[in-house]
Amino acid sequence: MQSELLTMLKALAEPTRLRVVSLLAHGEMTVSEIMQVLGQSQPRVSRHLKLLADAGLCERFPEGGWVFYRLVRTGPVSRLASIIEEFTDAEDPQVQRDRQRLAELKQLRSKNAELYFKAAAQQWAHIRAMHFSEDAVEGALLSAAAGRRFDNHVDVGTGTGRMLELFSGQCENGMGVDLSREMLHVARAKLSEAGLASRFVRQADASALPLEDGAADLVTLHQVLHYLDEPEDALTECARVLAPGGLLLIVDFDEHRHEALRREHHHKHLGFPAARVTGWLEAAGLKLTKLTALEPENTEGGLTVIIWAAEKAAEEGL
Repeated sequence: MQSELLTMLKALAEPTRLRVVSLLAHGEMTVSEIMQVLGQSQPRVSRHLKLLADAGLCERFPEGGWVFYRLVRTGPVSRLASIIEEFTDAEDPQVQRDRQRLAELKQLRSKNAELYFKAAAQQWAHIRAMHFSEDAVEGALLSAAAGRRFDNHVDVGTGTGRMLELFSGQCENGMGVDLSREMLHVARAKLSEAGLASRFVRQADASALPLEDGAADLVTLHQVLHYLDEPEDALTECARVLAPGGLLLIVDFDEHRHEALRREHHHKHLGFPAARVTGWLEAAGLKLTKLTALEPENTEGGLTVIIWAAEKAAEEGL
């Protein structure tokens, strides 16, 4: 541990790398974004990032043609980052320039994400009008997890990152995964606007999560299963990454006949009978603990939303 700490301190003993750590404390960034804030060349910024990564201070995550960097959130790194922030002089002109450029960068992120979001929002609004209010769905989700605290939350098919935000008060850490790079841009912007720098997102498939067995004690899938070719495979994968005693929450539609959702909104499945999803959960080694059906209000022929809550058996002796 002492040698690791010395390696970290040596990596931090350089002004530019201190600036980079201070920036990453506000959320993950790409090399090009860090270049824009620091006003330095790509080779120089990449070299600093490599030294920080080699010292175990930050992590590197490729995403398509981009590479994102974020601070390691475990062990002494989080405490070192807090100390750096504490001793950073907010009145220093260079610090002020960095913070101003970072704020401008976040505004640009939000603007670009909003353009995509607006393009899709009309379709989503049409679907939401067909089922129970989203506020009520979120209330039912919070009720299913009431009284519990979680170390690691994984939101599969994270979309705008809303589930990460919803459960942020109950979870120490949170990661969202999604295949769509456009939606990841939206999620990053939304999480930044919400001040959730400790939450992050990754590009990944629901049936191949970039996590070790038992890595999460809360997993959520909000309106995801009906988009998947093999939804039962995704549930098996969620069960794999769920820790013993962990909670899986699923939100999706009851079986319906709205073919327009398949034709116009790319739904692969027209909802699911509650028993079918329950059977998949049991086959994955999970036990259903609560089933909630929310029928549409004042909408004839609308969509019924079902929430499945399931747990993974705790290890014996715990």
